[in-house]
Amino acid sequence: MDLLIINGPNLNLLGRREPGIYGSRSFDDFFPELVDGFPDHKLTYFQSNHEGALLDKLHEVGFSHHGIILNAGGFTHTSVALGDAVAGIATPVVEVHLSNIAAREEFRHKSLIAKHCAGSIAGFGLESYRLAVQWFASQRPKRVGFQV
Repeated sequence: MDLLIINGPNLNLLGRREPGIYGSRSFDDFFPELVDGFPDHKLTYFQSNHEGALLDKLHEVGFSHHGIILNAGGFTHTSVALGDAVAGIATPVVEVHLSNIAAREEFRHKSLIAKHCAGSIAGFGLESYRLAVQWFASQRPKRVGFQV
């Protein structure tokens, strides 16, 4: 199963940025552990601080992968374009957040992406990604355009 993790703005700073909220471990340190935990699946990831690059990546893989795990960071609450991109692709998307966005500032309570996703996982730190991969592994979604 081909799964892509897409991380949005400021997630390149994990491990250094507000460790009380986001933890003290970088995604680069966590990712190999995640890959090792799912040897039967092909996991890749992409990170950008630029909304257009995230849109381009969703368009690029949104018809070829089994699943996308999307942590859009702050764009979750502001980007109609990312919500539209998720709605416009065929690959299922799981929205992920490290912190519990419902327990944070009011503006973080609304996601412009969630209604277009298969589901949302929030509040479990980096383990949120593992939970998303586990869901995809249990669902075994078919790759769009292929009889797999």
